[in-house]
Amino acid sequence: MEFPIRILVLFALLAFPACVHGAIRKYTFNVVTKQMTRLCSTKQIVTVNGKFPGPTIYANEDDTVLVNVVNNVKYNVSIHWHGIRQLRTGWADGPAYITQCPIKPGHSYVYNFTVTGQRGTLWWHAHVLWLRATVHGAIVILPKPGLPYPFPKPHREEVIVLGEWWKSDTENVINEALKSGLAPNVSDAHVINGHSGLVPNCPSQGNFKLVVESGKTYMLRLINAALNEELFFKIAGHRFTIVEVDAVYVKTFTTDTILIAPGQTTTALVSAARPSGKYLIAAAPFQDSTVVAVDNRTATATVHYSGTLSATPTKTTSPPPQNATFVANSFVNSLRSLNSVIYPAKVPTSVDHDLLFTVGLGINRCHSCKAGNLTRVVATINNITFKMPKTALLQAHYFNLTGIYTTDFPAKPHHVFDYTGKPPSNLATMKATKLYKLPYNSTVQVILQDTGNVAPENHPIHLHGFNFFVVGIGSGNYNSKKDSKKFNLVDPVERNTVGVPSGGWAAIRFRADNPGVWFMHCHLEVHTTWGLKMAFLVENGKGPNQSILPPPSDLPKC
Repeated sequence: MEFPIRILVLFALLAFPACVHGAIRKYTFNVVTKQMTRLCSTKQIVTVNGKFPGPTIYANEDDTVLVNVVNNVKYNVSIHWHGIRQLRTGWADGPAYITQCPIKPGHSYVYNFTVTGQRGTLWWHAHVLWLRATVHGAIVILPKPGLPYPFPKPHREEVIVLGEWWKSDTENVINEALKSGLAPNVSDAHVINGHSGLVPNCPSQGNFKLVVESGKTYMLRLINAALNEELFFKIAGHRFTIVEVDAVYVKTFTTDTILIAPGQTTTALVSAARPSGKYLIAAAPFQDSTVVAVDNRTATATVHYSGTLSATPTKTTSPPPQNATFVANSFVNSLRSLNSVIYPAKVPTSVDHDLLFTVGLGINRCHSCKAGNLTRVVATINNITFKMPKTALLQAHYFNLTGIYTTDFPAKPHHVFDYTGKPPSNLATMKATKLYKLPYNSTVQVILQDTGNVAPENHPIHLHGFNFFVVGIGSGNYNSKKDSKKFNLVDPVERNTVGVPSGGWAAIRFRADNPGVWFMHCHLEVHTTWGLKMAFLVENGKGPNQSILPPPSDLPKC
């Protein structure tokens, strides 16, 4: 009878899998001002725990993370955990006036969320005003204990955060722009882990140095925390093996140049297989629109082989030209989901809601904007410039408050035109707080179509609360009959932020299996400020664990 009993026990274990409970990780984020010097210029910046970039959060898959955010500065503050699914815990998502009202000066709030079904590189950042210029840091989610990476284990891991630096106060930069009606000044430098590297006429400038040992392989966890610019990333004489983007494993491929948009993460292996020495690291902007101003400075750092003398000359490299569309497309088109037995790509093969969202700019009247000829540049989705509410949308939804929003966000543009051709004569937009309602577990396809209104431009679009599959991407106007036939429904890349190409489109699909109110917006901060944003309202399901949880007792009051 021993063998049958063992079989019965095995079937019982398979039928009732053990509940998996991870560890509880506790962090305290003190939001404070800190005096820092960059580009031979000193200013006060807002930081977490006095660090720029801020501290890294480490957790394993299935862990619960508790972060007590204490606001010690004069600004309202909220923190977004970029890419964390927040299953039923939208109260911890962080965007101000979407899922919570911000934390007021002198107050605190504990963000409480569980990392479910995710592993890889994500990040956190402020989600109010332009504070994320300096209030940001990495989230490293390690696999469950005992579960290896689906690629060779590296000798060491290194977080690399790319960003921007302004000599001026960034709040002053955007406020002056809003008064004028024109675009804000670009940054004064790009930075790698908080340092810009070599700067003319500033010999004391700091420099990030990555020390490696010959023959070892290193895993770089790259994050683009820049406010407004996509970036190329290169290391002289070395190639990368891409293993993951936005905390999702991909089919590996090699490249000498990484493209990474604001909001995105990329994890890459690099082997120290070159002769011992010093090798330049470079981060420089990608922008193929000819009318959009960018900070054209290149941030630099150094790969330093152990034992190399400090006086050894650094082997240099040049990043691709700013308008190197071919290089950018080559990288994007190489991305494919791993789609293995352990990590399948669960792509919706049919859709319940087929949406076409135009993304771009507009021009509205502004009687006080003298510099802008009494007009103001705005940004839109389907010609709607999002109006931020004064009460958080999730609270309004949960408590059935009326008059805060409507659920009539258009599924398609009201007016069809040649989106990437000659713009219409009237570029005025509607300003409103409109949401799009989705039934629980419905499948959604969104075609994100860039427009040539004012200026065609790349748009990194980020969706909160979900990952999505990028089933297609192309140039010109999306053609539903032709382009949909080329969709990849087998192993498309899965991520939370997609780069909509300038003068082109991207098609994404996701399943609305997370109840709550979820923000979708351009991750160019200037476009978000101008109104290129909307939100999905996902209704509760009827089954257990299909409804949003009640709000925590310390949720900030509006």
